[in-house]
Amino acid sequence: MRAVPGTWVHDSLLNTDQERFNLLPARENVELPLRLARRRAEPDWVEELLERTGIAEHAHRRPHELSGGQQQRAAICRALVARPEVVFADEPTGNLDTASGHGVLTVLRSLADTLEQTVIMVTHDPAAASYADRVLFLSDGEIVAAVDAPTPETIAAHGSPGVTRPAS
Repeated sequence: MRAVPGTWVHDSLLNTDQERFNLLPARENVELPLRLARRRAEPDWVEELLERTGIAEHAHRRPHELSGGQQQRAAICRALVARPEVVFADEPTGNLDTASGHGVLTVLRSLADTLEQTVIMVTHDPAAASYADRVLFLSDGEIVAAVDAPTPETIAAHGSPGVTRPAS
C-alpha cells in the first residue's frame, strides 16, 4: 500500500468488528475497502452482494441498528466487494445465536457455490464446520486429519483437539 500524506490506514481496520464502522450505513461499510484503496465501487456488484446476503433492504441502516446476523452479512459483503480470490472467516458465527449463525453459514455456502468463491473458515463448532466441502483437523500447527463432505457427527466423532463433541 502506498502512503498518502496525512492518511494512515492500518490493515487490522478491515475486519468484522462492527464497532469500528458504527458511523457508516451498511452500504457505505461494504464499499469502504474500495474507498480506502482509492477504487470505485461497482454499484451493480454492491447491490448484488446486498441482495444475495439478504440485507439490501437494510443498506441505509448503521451497524448499531442491525442485528448481529445482519452485521455479519454486511461484513461478508465488505469482504467480497473487492472480488478476492480467497475469503478468510475466523469464527464467523462465534457471537451469534443459532438461527443467525445458520443464516450466515448458509450465505457463505451459497456464495461459495454460486460465485465459486473460496472460503477458508476457522471454527471449533462442528455444526459450522459441516457447511464446508472439506474439514482439516489441526494439532500443534500440523494437519493431522481431513474429512470430505463432513457432517456435524463425523466431525465430532473424529475427536480432534479443538473440536468439541455436541451434548447427547
